[in-house]
Amino acid sequence: MTSTFGKNIVTTIFGESHGHGIGVVIDGLPAGQRIDLEELSAFLMRRAPGQSAYTTERKEQDEPVFLSGILDGVLTGSPLSAVIYNKDQRSKDYSNLRDMPRPSHADWNAHVKYKGHMDMRGGGPFSGRITAPLSIAGGIAKQILKSRGIYVGAHLAEVAGIPDTCWDKVHLTEEDLRIPGQKDFPTLSEDAAAEIKSAIQRARDEQNSVGGIIECAAIGLPQGLGSPNYGGVESRLSHVLFSVPAVRGVSFGTGFPATRMTGRDHNDEYQIVDGQVRTVTNHAGGVVGGITNGMPLIFQVAIKPTSSIGLPQQSFSIAEMVEKTLEVVGRHDPCIAVRAVPVIEAACALVLLDLMEDENGFRSNQK
Repeated sequence: MTSTFGKNIVTTIFGESHGHGIGVVIDGLPAGQRIDLEELSAFLMRRAPGQSAYTTERKEQDEPVFLSGILDGVLTGSPLSAVIYNKDQRSKDYSNLRDMPRPSHADWNAHVKYKGHMDMRGGGPFSGRITAPLSIAGGIAKQILKSRGIYVGAHLAEVAGIPDTCWDKVHLTEEDLRIPGQKDFPTLSEDAAAEIKSAIQRARDEQNSVGGIIECAAIGLPQGLGSPNYGGVESRLSHVLFSVPAVRGVSFGTGFPATRMTGRDHNDEYQIVDGQVRTVTNHAGGVVGGITNGMPLIFQVAIKPTSSIGLPQQSFSIAEMVEKTLEVVGRHDPCIAVRAVPVIEAACALVLLDLMEDENGFRSNQK
């Protein structure tokens, strides 16, 4: 199992959903950087379970215990390590899943690959629970980026086919990115929030689930981050984004609708604004040839419906090798996308900080 990623900022995630705890080790963080722990805690609470009627009822405060790498709120330069101790797991709810795998979950694949040895209670390391330590790392990265004038934010762009208002891809501000994270529900439109909440509640009442799309953006990035081919911004972002459980697709800028446009309509023409080269539109999403072009970085992430649902589903007994009907019990999100919004921000911030530390990124621009 590969649980480590990053080139300059190296992040390792560890733990299982129902184990003693989950955690993260981050190497390469800059010494002397002050981290606002209250701000970090508020960011983590956006992802934490049990915060509203539209998420799982599992209660976890997700307060990290820092073991190294930070002293009096200042990064020391040594590897930062943090752990979150699990407290509200109900492993008995998953006892029948040892023999009957959930459709569209990793249960059966994990059983085959790891020969039954993997701790799959609550989904084990495949669970969305492991995004909590990812959010610790990403929340710290967000603060470091902010100190350098780079801001990252995200919102629910769509749930159950219900769209939210989209950001202006050209004229995007720090306030635009900050607002969704300050709300109790991460949409731009209050009308969309009400309609989406109703759709999620219907899914919960029906013991079903719904999927969604998250739009994430970053502003303040310098032109020139990334490189062609395998070191491109889209490549490095997608690698980490697809490692977030439940992600089914990633697109940049205008995304797949670009296939229905002509080159004349999709091309981002140039203009000079206050002596700087900008583009009139931003269908590229701020990246051309794998390299940032100075425009807002914008991408979308598709999140599938929660696999664990209460409705009867066809499965099979691993021991008997006969088909059986499975009814999943326990506490599960009727829509994973709601709590995944800060997770996508976290993943984005970590990759961007890593890119900024590249030879052709932040360090080469220091004076």
